[in-house]
Amino acid sequence: METISVRAKDITRDWYIIDAEGKTLGRLASRIAQVIRGKQKTNFTPHMDMGDFVVVINAEKVKLTGNKEENKSYFRHSGYPGGVTQINLKKVREVHPERIIMNAVKGMLPHNRLGRKLLKHLKVYSGDIHPHAAQQPQTISI
Repeated sequence: METISVRAKDITRDWYIIDAEGKTLGRLASRIAQVIRGKQKTNFTPHMDMGDFVVVINAEKVKLTGNKEENKSYFRHSGYPGGVTQINLKKVREVHPERIIMNAVKGMLPHNRLGRKLLKHLKVYSGDIHPHAAQQPQTISI
């Protein structure tokens, strides 16, 4: 047996579309992270960008369990004293519903330059309409 190393020119990337309506956020984000990373492929290599592109539609209709709608909050700090900003999920859903899925998937990808590159393969839209019809994405059911 011989271990075959995959080259960048041998990688093929597909496009997938996922409808987030009624799906639980964590399970949805986990499946999206696996596809973006390329873990479902037989020639998966951890240090390479092997993944496919994912288009998520109906991001505002994603489901959360428990009291997360009121209790879950997103935290960021500007780096300056007193620069803490917290915003709860209900407000994020009203203003930028696509960020809910983006943040969940970002947390499931590697926290390095590969993860930042892979996150660009995720396209999230709050409605049914998306500009990626020319790529002929395949539907993934979760």
